[in-house]
Amino acid sequence: MTTITPLQTTPSTALFIDGRWRDAADDRRLEVFDPATEERIASVASASVVDGCDAVDAAAAAGPAWAATPPRARAEILRRCYDTMLAHRAELEDLIVREGGKSRGDARAEVTYAAEFFRWFSEEAARATGKVRTAPGGDKRIMTVLEPIGVAILVTPWNFPAAMATRKIAPALAAGCTVVLKPAPETPLTALLLAELLTDAGVPPGVVNVVPTADAPEVVEAMMAHPATRMVSFTGSTTVGRILLRQAADAVLRCSMELGGNAPFVVFADADLDAAVEGAMIAKLRNAGQSCIAANRFLVEAPIADAFAERLAARMAEVRVGPGSDPDNDLGPMIHAQACARIAGLVDAARAAGATVHTGGGPRDGLGSFFEPTVLSGLAPDAAILHEEIFGPVAPIVAFETEDEALAAANDTPFGLAAYVYAGDLERAMRVASGIDAGMVGINRGLLSDPAAPFGGVKHSGLGREGGHDGLLEFLETKYVALDW
Repeated sequence: MTTITPLQTTPSTALFIDGRWRDAADDRRLEVFDPATEERIASVASASVVDGCDAVDAAAAAGPAWAATPPRARAEILRRCYDTMLAHRAELEDLIVREGGKSRGDARAEVTYAAEFFRWFSEEAARATGKVRTAPGGDKRIMTVLEPIGVAILVTPWNFPAAMATRKIAPALAAGCTVVLKPAPETPLTALLLAELLTDAGVPPGVVNVVPTADAPEVVEAMMAHPATRMVSFTGSTTVGRILLRQAADAVLRCSMELGGNAPFVVFADADLDAAVEGAMIAKLRNAGQSCIAANRFLVEAPIADAFAERLAARMAEVRVGPGSDPDNDLGPMIHAQACARIAGLVDAARAAGATVHTGGGPRDGLGSFFEPTVLSGLAPDAAILHEEIFGPVAPIVAFETEDEALAAANDTPFGLAAYVYAGDLERAMRVASGIDAGMVGINRGLLSDPAAPFGGVKHSGLGREGGHDGLLEFLETKYVALDW
């Protein structure tokens, strides 16, 4: 396509390095498309290895002064970042809708969530506290202090282009670190606008650098190999996470990895069925199911499995699917046609194996990468759709007979990011939540994310935590001082 439909908001389409906008060293460009219309909406500078290393150089040069900035001063800048984001809510929403394909409601919720990381970590900036204690032998004092780890490379996905960036930038800056952000090639515009807003809020040159690129493997590897880099924080697929972990091993970098998921949504027969269905709608359809913590498998106790499927299908059938440019639409497109085709393949395989389709079942005809909200039941335990991250608005339902059977099915995955449990008996809900191998569990609620809570998984779902006080600690190094006085 050659036509570019103008955006309501037009952020810079250059690289942001050392507080300045500049073109890529080799003048390459990255094309950005609207997944709802398939129109090209922008052409953005695509960073080369040279640009990536220049960004690390800038972050390293800015590091000592930023680390020496008093925590209260850093906190005040972070609080201004929060205020500035909310003051520019409309522009951010517009970009998220256009390049990410979100519904207007989802985009609005993301901006609120993304901004909140700056407010939370503005309050945490002064809480990087050390300790002093007497050594057991009485010969000295043991003093520990927390210091910023240094330059951090932040690699973020397309599904939450604002929140995944601020969830990493805010704690890094609060800790006194400087960063280079490599946003997803599908959604670079939101990250570039964030760079502009953070500069307006008082973030000094070089503290935050943004380098979109179409050559992510080469550019990220070079930045990780740069001698000034001390940490990499990645959100994305487990496949890419493994590659980055191997590369990080060569430089012995601190790693924070938020990777794939396969979240079980367990519903017991004594649960409030209406509440469980509403929770399922939230856990499944947030961002059209394109979320790492989306409910991926619905495990429902046999006596209510049919009723749950019927009610969920009825609610799914009411969802309005269409571009986020219409604020009345509830569900936007998949990020691109390939994603739609992959989801359709999973659904078609399940149907061919005998699964019942209660509603939906395939892509929507016409422009855009839209997939109809879909409910399936009658799946075989080995169905591929139960063992792969769907990343779309498809809810496969499997009936279970006993609590032990439900727990075994919930844990039948190498992933362990999120899980959901609905039950009337709170003791049983807590027991099951304790037994599920996951970093986060929602009991009788379908929404988990909170900037004040530690976000992260176990097993193949990653390492480390983002959000909460834990998120600050990821960017801090402990130094021990043996002290006589």
